[in-house]
Amino acid sequence: MRPVSELGAPAKAAILAEALPYIRRFWGRVVVVKYGGNAMEDPESVSVFAQDIVLMRSVGMRPVVVHGGGPQIGALMERLGKVPEFRDGLRVTDAETLDIARMVLVGKVNREIVGAINFHAPIAVGLSGEDAGLIRATPRSEDLGFVGDVSDVDPTIVQRLLSQELIPVIATIGSDPDGQSYNINADTAAGAVAAALGAEKLVYLTNVPGLLKDVDDPASLISSTSVGELRSMLDAGVLGSGMLPKVASCISAVEAGVGQAHILDGRVPHALLLEFFTDEGVGTMVSP
Repeated sequence: MRPVSELGAPAKAAILAEALPYIRRFWGRVVVVKYGGNAMEDPESVSVFAQDIVLMRSVGMRPVVVHGGGPQIGALMERLGKVPEFRDGLRVTDAETLDIARMVLVGKVNREIVGAINFHAPIAVGLSGEDAGLIRATPRSEDLGFVGDVSDVDPTIVQRLLSQELIPVIATIGSDPDGQSYNINADTAAGAVAAALGAEKLVYLTNVPGLLKDVDDPASLISSTSVGELRSMLDAGVLGSGMLPKVASCISAVEAGVGQAHILDGRVPHALLLEFFTDEGVGTMVSP
């Protein structure tokens, strides 16, 4: 795809004209974007992501960013001499690991995303799921320690920020009614937040082209599917393990009233804009 800077004036005008009906459609609509820690390893990708989020807000959309930070948590654990342990794809989280996760997610990753957005416009506000009772959690299992499942989402603080035309950026640490903190899978948290907000769209930015029929063949991209078809794929066991939390969250969110869910390749420059504002789109779209 040629950079916009290399296009002539008529081509640029055509792009803007193509985007107009989508801008009208999504004006004032909430869009929850899950941004993974893997995508943050490239500073240029973070900058492009921030540009897209600010542009979405500038044309009337109401983006909410939910982020993880698995690679960054693992890196700090290793620096501190602590060996990461996983069970069924989830990080075993003792009290010390929980402190590390909070430091990384709330104190580092969240601040980097907020800073990248505010470089373009001072409108991003960082939050944790612990703030104002945003994400309530229950323990997943004793074997996993302080790994939590979402039991409830109170979107009040997010709605207040959106009403002030700000962009909430949420780190996925939740807490129970007694104040105990839990590390929560960011894919699951994003779906729960989207459902609580009644979002128009839920978007997962990943490091794959989207949902693939064959995980080894990028050309087997499924561009559009339904909740029913996804359930059939889950039952048939044809989806890769890394995609399971995203697919499960897509299904739950759409069934809870989210308009559509999307799985996009965050490595593609301006993937969000291509999906929302062009006829072709990119990645996989999940509809009811």
